[in-house]
Amino acid sequence: MLVHSEKMNPMEQPLNTAPQAGGVPATLVDPVALRFWLAVLLTGIGTGIAAVLLMLLLNLVQHTVWPSADGSILAATSGAPYWKPILIMLSAGLLTGIGQLILVRLSSGNGIDITEAMLLTCGRLPKLRTLCSAVLSTIIVAMGASLGREGAPKQTGSVIANLLSDRTGLSNEQRRLLVACGAGAGMAAAYGVPLGGAIFALEVLRGELALRFVLPALLASLAATAVSWLVFPLPFAAHTYVIAPATNTASLFIWAGLMGPVAGVLSLLYVRAIAFVVRHPPQGWYRFVFPILGLGLVGCVGIRFPQVLGNGKDLAQLAFLGKVPLGLLVTLLFLRPIATIVCLGSGAPGGLFTPTLTIGAMLGGALGYGWSLLYPGVPPGVFAFIGAAAMLAATTQGPISSAILMIELTGYEYSSMVPLLLAVVTATLIARSFEIRSIYDARLSDEQIQTRQRAREKMIV
Repeated sequence: MLVHSEKMNPMEQPLNTAPQAGGVPATLVDPVALRFWLAVLLTGIGTGIAAVLLMLLLNLVQHTVWPSADGSILAATSGAPYWKPILIMLSAGLLTGIGQLILVRLSSGNGIDITEAMLLTCGRLPKLRTLCSAVLSTIIVAMGASLGREGAPKQTGSVIANLLSDRTGLSNEQRRLLVACGAGAGMAAAYGVPLGGAIFALEVLRGELALRFVLPALLASLAATAVSWLVFPLPFAAHTYVIAPATNTASLFIWAGLMGPVAGVLSLLYVRAIAFVVRHPPQGWYRFVFPILGLGLVGCVGIRFPQVLGNGKDLAQLAFLGKVPLGLLVTLLFLRPIATIVCLGSGAPGGLFTPTLTIGAMLGGALGYGWSLLYPGVPPGVFAFIGAAAMLAATTQGPISSAILMIELTGYEYSSMVPLLLAVVTATLIARSFEIRSIYDARLSDEQIQTRQRAREKMIV
């Protein structure tokens, strides 16, 4: 039994939201509540500004290193000399190695893990090192590292949340929530997904999808996305990905039920590989050597298969349009996760959202290709889309946020919602039956995972 002291720090007490005698909600007059909600709003605004700056940096570096008409790495490699991918990726590895040697002197440890910080230190992160890591991540992803660009705005949002928690004197529990909101706001601003970013913050990072957390998460993600849209108004006119419309057919429903377990099994291998490399990071001078070797190796593979370079956004878009041949789908289904694991294992900082989405698109596209020969009528890109959603759900242990994120990213029609949810549910169920660790829990020890699992059990019976 837990015994509490009779005297509590006022900031440690839960917010009193009950109406006062005059009918005015306490959140409008309670100084504690006012400071908290002000911190939430400023976290969203600050994260949105930071995400804009990071995206501008990413575009600048990518257009400089990989000049092309549409600004994509895949287009830039067409007709490029064979040595260019190797040279650029070796340069990215060298930059990563130097950065790692500098970053480790700013604080102990090899990486910046938001989930671990939320579990062990109520979300407290080394501020300077986390910001420097975010900048380094943005640069090397722009140069072609097979990692996601959402890691940097998530880290920056967490730092902003910590700074505001210190200035406003928030409690540890409020800080933990605010850090999750900041990370979710970073994802929301980076991809233009305010609802998905908010749910991701609670379901995946906070580990508890409770009603009392929803409004802060929504406010932070809304503010961050609004700020980013002022500079990058594209989400108002178009979605990040385009897919062909589909209808809810019996054939697609049966395929989704069969594909979901396959995605769940693949996610087990992927998550465990990610967990192994992040829990055994390079130490000492290997921090300098491994990134050069790892990213250089990815550059060598990129000569023949340039699709392994970058976060995979362009490749996923081609898969959603059904423009990736079957042989290439199968090949990249193996090469893409290996490239991501090699980059991450070498010590390169970066996100995992888009790389995981792309792997799922390869899986769905490959399995859907054969199914279409037996039961034609479904656009090939729809198979890739459902595969991406299933893979995300299984690897993040976040079925709700994964479905919402994919819908926001593509504007997916609700007419095919049943096959989508069937694949997401079955993939997540298979994954959770054998592995409670997600790609965002990968750095946690087994004991820490058990602690986090007890928190997650509040959501699932």
